[in-house]
Amino acid sequence: MAMQLPTSSSSLSYDFNFDVFISFRGTDTRFGFTGNLYKALSDKGIHTFIDDKELPTGDEITPSLRKSIEESRIAIIIFSKNYATSSFCLDELVHIIHCFREKVTKVIPVFYGTEPSHVRKLEDSYGEALAKHEVEFQNDMENMERLLKWKEALHQFHSWVPLFISILNKYEYKFIEEIVTDVSNKINRCHLHVAEYLVGLESRISEVNSLLDLGCTDGVYIIGILGTGGLGKTTLAEAVYNSIVNQFECRCFLYNVRENSFKHSLKYLQEQLLSKSIGYDTPLEHDNEGIEIIKQRLCRKKVLLILDDVDKPNQLEKLVGEPGWFGQGSRVIITTRDRYLLSCHGITKIYEADSLNKEESLELLRKMTFKNDSSYDYILNRAVEYASGLPLALKVVGSNLFGKSIADCESTLDKYERIPPEDIQKILKVSFDTLEEEQQSVFLDIACCFKGCDWQKFQRHFNFIMISAPDPYYTSYIVTLHDLIEYMGIEIVRQESIKEPGERTRLWRHDDIAHVLKQNTGTSKIEMIYLNCSSMEPININEKAFKKMKKLKTLIIEKGYFSKGLKYLPKSLIVLKWKGFTSEPLSFCFSFKASKIIVFSNCKKLMNLRILTFDCSDYLTHIPDVSGLPELIRLSFQNCKNLTTIHNSVGYLYKLEILDATMCRKLKSFPPLCLPSLKKLELHFCRSLKSFPELLCKMSNIKEIWLCDTSIEEMPFSFKNLNELQKLVIMDKNFKILPKCLSECHYLEHLYLDYCESLEEIRGIPPNLTNLYAEGCKSLSSSSRRMLLSQRLHDAGCNNIVLPTGTEGIPDWFEHQVRGHNSISFWLCKKIPSITCIILIPEFAAIKKFNLFVNGNELIGSGYLFDYKGTVLPSEHAFLFDMNLDDHIDESFGNKPELYEAFKNNEWNHVELNWITEKDDHVSAQMGIHVSWEGDVIFTDPYIIERRYNERRGERNIKHSPSLRLLKDQQVDRLKIYPFSPELLKGVVEVGHFLTISNKLLRILDECCYK
Repeated sequence: MAMQLPTSSSSLSYDFNFDVFISFRGTDTRFGFTGNLYKALSDKGIHTFIDDKELPTGDEITPSLRKSIEESRIAIIIFSKNYATSSFCLDELVHIIHCFREKVTKVIPVFYGTEPSHVRKLEDSYGEALAKHEVEFQNDMENMERLLKWKEALHQFHSWVPLFISILNKYEYKFIEEIVTDVSNKINRCHLHVAEYLVGLESRISEVNSLLDLGCTDGVYIIGILGTGGLGKTTLAEAVYNSIVNQFECRCFLYNVRENSFKHSLKYLQEQLLSKSIGYDTPLEHDNEGIEIIKQRLCRKKVLLILDDVDKPNQLEKLVGEPGWFGQGSRVIITTRDRYLLSCHGITKIYEADSLNKEESLELLRKMTFKNDSSYDYILNRAVEYASGLPLALKVVGSNLFGKSIADCESTLDKYERIPPEDIQKILKVSFDTLEEEQQSVFLDIACCFKGCDWQKFQRHFNFIMISAPDPYYTSYIVTLHDLIEYMGIEIVRQESIKEPGERTRLWRHDDIAHVLKQNTGTSKIEMIYLNCSSMEPININEKAFKKMKKLKTLIIEKGYFSKGLKYLPKSLIVLKWKGFTSEPLSFCFSFKASKIIVFSNCKKLMNLRILTFDCSDYLTHIPDVSGLPELIRLSFQNCKNLTTIHNSVGYLYKLEILDATMCRKLKSFPPLCLPSLKKLELHFCRSLKSFPELLCKMSNIKEIWLCDTSIEEMPFSFKNLNELQKLVIMDKNFKILPKCLSECHYLEHLYLDYCESLEEIRGIPPNLTNLYAEGCKSLSSSSRRMLLSQRLHDAGCNNIVLPTGTEGIPDWFEHQVRGHNSISFWLCKKIPSITCIILIPEFAAIKKFNLFVNGNELIGSGYLFDYKGTVLPSEHAFLFDMNLDDHIDESFGNKPELYEAFKNNEWNHVELNWITEKDDHVSAQMGIHVSWEGDVIFTDPYIIERRYNERRGERNIKHSPSLRLLKDQQVDRLKIYPFSPELLKGVVEVGHFLTISNKLLRILDECCYK
């Protein structure tokens, strides 16, 4: 049997010190062909190893020479006439082929003065040389094994190395040129130049390589590197490429896919892929032809392919298609700014590129600029803060600060904060250019006006969610942007007109707004004005300042003051928000006076207005006629502390979706409402409001109503028009009666009446109610309490209830009751029944959680049996809830196999429910349990007979059943339970009846045990 060449070597290094290793027979070619080849390679800057020492025939290669082979990218084997006479050369050949098979070293065989077939078939001089070696080694088993390896290497090299070069019929210099060209191409395709200053890459390379799972040779892995422009995605991809490239048969790094597909074509990129990976240089006629050739030529190759800066799905479709295009063990890396693009191609393994932290940023800047000169620490820290960890920005800033004085550096940074460097702007703007027109508009709104805004408020102004890059991100529901991306958006708007703000689409800087309004330089290009200035100095305004702004859609004044009123607002206005207005009269459509607002009939010119907000307007006393605003969808006058009345026209805005009167403390009445589109009605803290508004039509879009701290005492009969209401929250000490009409709210599931101290009667219960909380409702009548705790209401689906108790105690339908404990227990087996629990918690206790134990083991998630965590209770309260044992037991089976075994064997299992307070103490209470059927549930110890029997006989070592072992393991001292003897019960009674056996029979059994 032929010996196999080595197939693995964990000692091989992939860090190369040489480009080329030349294996040759010194006596044949050292001073001729090999010497000329070495010089030609060196002249091209190719670092080449050549052993110029003469070694006697028969010497073995040294460890240092083996290491030189392993540290070379390419091995050139010069098969000359006497190559095989040297055992030294043959050992080199074996190790070279081994490194080739390990994908460490490429091999170029050169036939100088001999035929390839003579080498492969061991003919002519090669056959003679091997025969001499065989005679020499015939009595040496170790050397005979070397001989077999040599033969196999010579015979099989052609199958490992598909291409070779022969000097036959060629000039020697032409032959050497061919070899140098081939080597140059292979060397140039190996490693890539990565940025000069590298910081923080090692950990990131490791994370990407972990996603690539290089140890797995089955299948093809495609991963994405995701991030905005300037984060260093390409640099990271280059570094990853260099770290793994030598493990692949074919490799290709396609730069700037987005740009090259636009400038050239996808066919051009396919040609680049084929040329770089396998040297296929035949022009393609069409990209469909390219797909077929890529599949045919690479489907059996282990390929490393990196596509840099992909931005369109068709680029992936034409270049990587499906994993089956490439051979087993292949890896594809895609860098992109678009997460959606990756998901569309089914790519789930994604590395999200992150910015450098402060320490990494400082390290990078120090390398690029001032080394460790501490006098520049302030400058470096300021530059780091400006760049916000963006490697591109750090690179640009660092190069521009190099060699400058501290004063010059400060001046440069001042300029950057006003106008971002063009290099950064150009890269970041790529993401902006890929957005749809509407998305670009929204992004500019955020960058210029809404960074730091509450996200929900922002959505209410604009009915959409921003998608695609450059993404805003949300911190605790606050819209924000990377600082440099914000600067990029601001610069885009500034470039619309560098000198005249009135020619820009958005105005947000106080100085620019003051200039435009005072000089009346506004134009039809202005779409948004956002004023948020803390200065108390009023803006001198031209009365007709808004007249030329024919495309103005949004006017938001958060803080700011005008010196005089306005006589015109454009009809294009969609959003008008004026917070805390203190201006003189706006006489065209609005009149801002010290005491009130007036809207005139000619306000019809504002028919497109959709959002009108006058929050925190201290001088607003009356909401006037708004019938001329038919498109209004949001009307807000929060915290208008002097508002007392609202015009009836507010109740007939058919498209109105949000009506917000929160904290209008002097508001006494609300007009009737006929608002079929209304989704949200806010009346919190309207302390003077004595009646809920009449509802004149079905208002099916309102799902929740919250009434807190008002003077409303009861609901009108028309409340039933909230026919799809799902949640009603009333926390009002003045509220007295819950009307019968509530029973017609068929979708109402959650009713919260906490601390309605005056609530006396509940006359109507919604038919599908599931949760009712009435904590602190101390005036509730006994008839209402009995109705809320009735079995009829529970069976109808209301299975979570909290309310104060009276003298009634626990209802009779709870069959099993205990007093003076903080726990209650029972036994169950076979089918798990539906169980309802009631607990009367004493006053001054605050529940922390409920705990559920089975056979002494706390069930997973049992702390959430009842969704309630209250404050200290002012009086005794009843808590009624269903225990969904199925869910908690099933979830616990994985961690407690004994529990599963006990239920599987239909054994009796002990179930205990207890509760603890916020102080982790155990307060005694009354508790009760109701079971939907009792066949598989009992409330007495089923093992009492066998325990008594075994105690009498002294049997302590009988094997326990699983449920009993669980209890014993938990050391439940009060239950000394042991297994029973089946023979004792044989023929007496069935198990179900036996469990209720009488005390008389127990005494008989005791007597039997004594005998």
